[in-house]
Amino acid sequence: MAEIPVYVFFGFMDSGKTTLIHGTLFQNQFANDFNQILIIACEDGDVEYDKAQLDKIHAQLVTINEEKDFTIDTLKSLNDKYHPQAVFIEYNGTWEVASLYEMDGPKDWTIVQSICTVDANTFEMYMLNMRAMMSEQLFKADVVIFNRCHDNVNKVKFRANVKSVNRPAQIVYERVDGSIDDREEELPFDIHSDLIEITDADYAFWFMDCMDHPKKYDGKKIHFLGLVYNPTDGKGKLKPGVFVPGRFAMTCCVEDIQFLGMKCKYEKASEMSHKTWKEFTCEIKNEFAIEYHGKGPVLHLIEAKDAVKPEDELVYFS
Repeated sequence: MAEIPVYVFFGFMDSGKTTLIHGTLFQNQFANDFNQILIIACEDGDVEYDKAQLDKIHAQLVTINEEKDFTIDTLKSLNDKYHPQAVFIEYNGTWEVASLYEMDGPKDWTIVQSICTVDANTFEMYMLNMRAMMSEQLFKADVVIFNRCHDNVNKVKFRANVKSVNRPAQIVYERVDGSIDDREEELPFDIHSDLIEITDADYAFWFMDCMDHPKKYDGKKIHFLGLVYNPTDGKGKLKPGVFVPGRFAMTCCVEDIQFLGMKCKYEKASEMSHKTWKEFTCEIKNEFAIEYHGKGPVLHLIEAKDAVKPEDELVYFS
C-alpha cells in the first residue's frame, strides 16, 4: 500500500490553522492530487469548514474534542472507515505535542510536514506567559508562519525565539492581507560598522543571525562580552589553537539553558582559562569547520581583555 502523507498543523486557537488548511486545499489546488482526504479537527475556532466545499473535493471532516480520545485506536478506526489518501490534522494548541509523535499511527501514515501558525500580535504574550507550551509547538514545526504581521513586526526577535528551539525551521511572515512580507530583517546593531558592538541584550539575536547567514558576516569585526569555554581535560577538551567564547542563554526555562558559543581560532588558546570572563574583539570568517560539516562562522581572535562577570550571566531571546 502507498504511503499516506499526514500534514500536521500546530498553533493556539484562532492562530489561523483552519484558514491555512482551507487555503491549501482550495486555493493551491492541493486536493486535486487525492481522491479521498481526511481532516481531523481537534478544536472549534472562529473559522469553520464549509461542508459543501469539502464534499466537492471528497474530504471528510472529523472532530475530536478531547485529548483522551485522540488515540491510536481512534485513528485506526478513522483510517478503516474513510480510507484516506492524505490526512490533515488540525491539532489542539493546548495538547501535548510529544504524544502525537510518539504515537505509533495507522499503517502507512507518515508525517511529511508539520506547520505551526502563530498570530504575530499575540506571540510575545504567549512566549512570556506560556513559553514552554509555545516552544513545544515550535520545536516540531518544519515551517513556522507568523500571520497578521504589520510593518513594524520585530522579525529578528521572532526568528531568534524560533531558532533557539528549532534551528532548521523555515519562517514565513504573512501580512494582514495575506501577502508575504519578505523584507530584510532590521537588526538591533549596526552590521555595517567597522566594529560591530554586540551588547548582552543583542547577543542571542546576533548569534542566531550569524549562524543562519554566515556569508553576511564574513570579514566583519565584532566586540562582545563572553565566557571562555576551554576545559583542559576530559571529553570536552578542545584541539590546540581553538577555544569557544560564548554566553549561556535561556530559551524556555531554567532546564533549557544552553551555551551559545562559536569556534574561535587563536594560536595561544591554551592560555585562555576555562570559565573566565573576557571582552572579545574578533574577526568572523565564513570558512570550513568540521563542526559544521562544511562552511560556517569561525571567529579569529584579535584581542581579549579581562572582564568582570556581569550581574546577570544569562542572555535572552526576548
